[in-house]
Amino acid sequence: MQIHITLRQLQVFVAVTRHGSVSAAAREIGLSQSAASQALSELERHLDVQLFERLGRRLALNANGRRLLARAEQLLEQTHALELEAREPDLEGGHLRGELEIAASATIGTWLLPGLAGNFMREHPGTELNLRLRNTHQVVEAVLNYDAELGLIEGDCHAPRLMSQTWREDELVVVAPPTHPLALRGEPLGDQDLATADWILREAGSGTRAVFERALHGRIERLKVRMELGQHEAIKQAVFAGLGIGCLSRLSVAAELARGELVVLPTPQLNLKRHFSMLWHPERYRSPLWQAVKVYLEASPG
Repeated sequence: MQIHITLRQLQVFVAVTRHGSVSAAAREIGLSQSAASQALSELERHLDVQLFERLGRRLALNANGRRLLARAEQLLEQTHALELEAREPDLEGGHLRGELEIAASATIGTWLLPGLAGNFMREHPGTELNLRLRNTHQVVEAVLNYDAELGLIEGDCHAPRLMSQTWREDELVVVAPPTHPLALRGEPLGDQDLATADWILREAGSGTRAVFERALHGRIERLKVRMELGQHEAIKQAVFAGLGIGCLSRLSVAAELARGELVVLPTPQLNLKRHFSMLWHPERYRSPLWQAVKVYLEASPG
C-alpha cells in the first residue's frame, strides 16, 4: 500500500490547530511560510477533505479537522516514541539518561519541585528534568497538547483524556502582616470579616484560587478583590505593603511565618485543605526515565 501523506504534513496540521495560522505554525516547526502552506494544501489534497475554515487570516478546525486531529497527534507521538526507543540508553548499572519535560503549577513548581528535581538529577547525572511553571489550567493543557510528559497540579484533574493520581496533601492559610487590624484583634475571622476585607488573590485558573472560592461557596456572595496576581511572591509583597490580606499555600509562606513577617488569620469555618495531583497522557510513550521520576516523586516524603 502506497502512503501519500508525510509526517511533516501532519506536523503542520497539528501546529496550525494550536496557533490558528500557517505563519505561526511555520515558525514553530522551522519552515518557511510557503513550505508550511504547501504541506497543508498537499495534506488536504491527499486526504480529499478540507480541514479548516478560513476566517480572514485565522484558520479554525472544521468537523473534518476535529475528527482527524486526535489520530494525527497520536501518529506524531508514536513516531516520537519510536525515535526515543531507538535511542534508548543502556540502563546497565541503574544509570539513566535523557530529558523529561515536567509542567507544574506555581506552588509545586516553586516550593517543592526544584529540590526534588535537583536531588533526582544528582542521583542520576545523565538526566535532565526541564521544569515549566504554569497555573493549573495551563499545566493540564500542556499535558493534553504533548508539551509536557508529566504534570503536577493543585487539586483534581478534570480532563477525561488524562490519567491522574493524588500525590500529596497541602493546606491554604489566610495571612496578613502582624500589624493588620484583623491580626491585632486576635480572633478568628467571621464571614463578615471575610466579606469586608480587601483581598490580594491568585488569578482565576489557578488551583489556589479554585480551592479558596470553593471554600467560600454559599457563605460569601462577593469578595472585595483589590488585586489578582499570578505569582505568590507578588501577592506576599502586596500583603506586606498593607494592600490587603491573602490566601496562599502554607508551603509558600512558611519562611515568613517563621520570621514573624506574616501571621495566620484563623478561619475555622473554611475547609482550605487540598491535595496535589500527578497527571499524564495515557497515549504518550512512558520511557524508563519517566517511570523512574514518577516512582521517585511518589516515594518522596510529603
